Amino acid sequence: MPGMCVVGLQWGDEAKGKIVDLLGDDTDLVVRYNGGANAGHTVVVNGKAFKLSLLPTGVIRPNVESVIGNGVVVYPPRFIEEVENLEKGGIDVSGSLFVSDHAHVIFPYHMEEERLLESGGEGKIGTTGRGIGPCYQDKVGRRFGIRVGELLRESHLRDKLKFVVPFKNKLMSAFATGTDGKAFDANAIADEYLGYAERLRPHVVDTSRMLHDALAAGKKIIFEAAQGSLLDVDHGTYPYVTSSSSLPSGIWGGTGVPAKFVTRIIGVVKAYTTRVGQGPCPTELLDGPDGIGERIRKIGREYGTVTGRPRRVGWFDAVAVRYTAALSGADEITLMLLDVLSGLPELKLCVAYDLDGERVTHFPSDAYQLERCKPIYESIPGWSEDITGARKLSDLPLGARKYVERISELVGLKVSVVSVGPDRAQSIMM
Repeated sequence: MPGMCVVGLQWGDEAKGKIVDLLGDDTDLVVRYNGGANAGHTVVVNGKAFKLSLLPTGVIRPNVESVIGNGVVVYPPRFIEEVENLEKGGIDVSGSLFVSDHAHVIFPYHMEEERLLESGGEGKIGTTGRGIGPCYQDKVGRRFGIRVGELLRESHLRDKLKFVVPFKNKLMSAFATGTDGKAFDANAIADEYLGYAERLRPHVVDTSRMLHDALAAGKKIIFEAAQGSLLDVDHGTYPYVTSSSSLPSGIWGGTGVPAKFVTRIIGVVKAYTTRVGQGPCPTELLDGPDGIGERIRKIGREYGTVTGRPRRVGWFDAVAVRYTAALSGADEITLMLLDVLSGLPELKLCVAYDLDGERVTHFPSDAYQLERCKPIYESIPGWSEDITGARKLSDLPLGARKYVERISELVGLKVSVVSVGPDRAQSIMM
């Protein structure tokens, strides 16, 4: 299998990083193809946690080359910060971490533009505030987008910023109210980013050619999706989505690797549902500070890796996951954070929706329909035992085994891995 994709089938934060890390022993390259520093991955190795938001999970593995593809938007200060944090943890990425010269760059005015857009009541969609959307807007708008490779050409970068920054200042002046706004200086930004460029320079390559050479040499590649399939800009709960293609369909455009080279797709799901930001979430548990939703949030440490925001928590939504499994072409699913549900006497699985009085088992075509959907649940007995020490399926109590089996039935795919804790070792390989 020359290429496989690890993709989240919910609203992100499914613990995809752990699955990528588990596959690392049999992988040559790990490639991020979408998103930016708004996608948090936490990998725990021998009790030591590494938190990443921009770099691929493969950087943890000494034998793996890690690639940030052209479909990613790069914030240089965050790139440098993550590299330095890895170095402090004893991980050297010189010679093993590469960034596409075609990846677009996030600038301070992108974050200010997003802040102004999100500061009003109407139109707020609950972004991370990292400038991701405005950067992608500039990319597809063509006139104002600046690529990583352009940072390495000083005179060109200065000329480009002298063209872009005055327009951005006028735009943000129109957005701002009163004194709520700031103006940017093109020369100051150029000076700052030329400094970043020297740190980036050793890592910048034509990654499309690099990946084609790797495939020709028979190397194995994992394509790592950021965010989740329900946040895909085309097929997610629009407009409450991300700005890129988070489905496997984003690989071709985001890396230059044709679809025919991706021969295995692994869908990652949590044993329950979470969502960050605005938008519908039919199974959300709004049962107060002493309720099940808050219990799951605390035990599962459901707070954003990037923003620290509390995630919204709900029961597992099989209708949504069937939809994304079909869209992604998933061959299997991995079930994460099953241990978080231990101790609950009864669990619920959403098997259908009530949409305006009609029972539906398909996922609605837009967010406005989904907002009117009420979950139809199936109850299943829980288990009281601690399962964090389980290493094979037979180690799990009957309730946990039945829960895994029922999710597999509802989604229509086999479960290949069950995670019972954050560490590499806390995994049941099915």
